[in-house]
Amino acid sequence: MSDLKNQIRADLKEAMKAREKERTATLRMLLAAIQTEEVSGTKHEASDADIVKLIAREIKKRNESAEVYAANGRQELADTELAEAKILADYQPKQLSDDELASLVHSAIAEAGPEAKMGPVMQLATQAAAGRVDGKRLSTAVRNALAAQ
Repeated sequence: MSDLKNQIRADLKEAMKAREKERTATLRMLLAAIQTEEVSGTKHEASDADIVKLIAREIKKRNESAEVYAANGRQELADTELAEAKILADYQPKQLSDDELASLVHSAIAEAGPEAKMGPVMQLATQAAAGRVDGKRLSTAVRNALAAQ
């Protein structure tokens, strides 16, 4: 079993003992999503990298839902979604700063070559970032760096 999954299970037990309803519900949802991921398609034990990707997807879903709720005047639901996203963010690796992101993008462009296109640079940058940056933020940085060339 992966270390991250064990950590989530341990944190769930602590949240249950402390009677933190919101944290307990969020961690249960996360473990259910991990289990669904493990049994769908090819049955395999989820690695830490798989779980980090799943957490990023879940955070993105929560943020998008919060935007929709807020736009439709349902701020209490938007706040709930954002609180869940914040709990999930605790299990992501430390996010890259703007300077670190710029350095990563420039090295990906250099590796892709002088006639670098968006697709190959994004592929290299995504591999180098390894879940430490949001995809939208990464693509914006790559697009801006390529336009500046």
